Amino acid sequence: MTYRQLYEFGAQALAQAGIAEAGLDARLLLEYICHTDRNTLLLYGDGERSSLEEQFYREVIARRAARMPLQYITGEQEFMGLSFRVNAHTLIPRQDTEVLVEEAMRYLSDGMRILDLCTGSGCILLSLLRYSNRCTGVGIDISPGALAVAKENAARLGLEAAFLEGDLFAPLEEYFSGAAEEDRLFDIIISNPPYIETAVIGTLMPEVRAYEPLQALDGREDGLFFYRAILKQAGDYMRKGGWIFFEIGCNQGNAVCALLEESGFADAAIVQDYAGLDRIAMARSAG
Repeated sequence: MTYRQLYEFGAQALAQAGIAEAGLDARLLLEYICHTDRNTLLLYGDGERSSLEEQFYREVIARRAARMPLQYITGEQEFMGLSFRVNAHTLIPRQDTEVLVEEAMRYLSDGMRILDLCTGSGCILLSLLRYSNRCTGVGIDISPGALAVAKENAARLGLEAAFLEGDLFAPLEEYFSGAAEEDRLFDIIISNPPYIETAVIGTLMPEVRAYEPLQALDGREDGLFFYRAILKQAGDYMRKGGWIFFEIGCNQGNAVCALLEESGFADAAIVQDYAGLDRIAMARSAG
């Protein structure tokens, strides 16, 4: 089959499966299999492709038609202008989360220390380290599979960060063993925790509910479980005047700001995403 015929087959198959961006996904998967770029379809569409490429392309189209996310097929997702490895152990980095990173960068100065809770692929922490100077960071996740991906991403980007396995702040006790009190504190704590209400999980898109890791999605009954858990200890690990940043659901802004204020944080505020929806809750440590 020619390159164009393969593309037309893929686009039709994905459209029939109800994939919203069937043409785009078909092209991206074809480029992934054939190691080509977006110009190939226009310039070399009549070129014959090998039978092996056709076989592999049919296989990945079948996987996408079954609603496996494109990023889990290709194993990569762009975030903050960087390429990150992803797999079924990690959430797929999204544009909404770039707002979280961009907002934190407004308060990030050279040499600061960053703690990223529920780090997943490491995309938040590594982006902050990549676009700053002499900052250091620790990423924590309860999933060993996610941490393996985060470490791979750090190596690919040539960045150094400590990635610890455990439940929220728990690994820090051993990590900071013997350290002075001042050396146990962070300037920024940032997190995109699980925040979807348990009852809502079943209503999500098939790509999300069937493939992305449940423990990275489920925020328990009201979606606020992890914000409460983080805020119980966050003040113990923050320098006075440091900032905490959360990604939140679009209807959780007031609730998370109230939790921040109840926990002794000051200047609680909400930041909206590109669609005008509440996406970030942030506050300053009063010490």
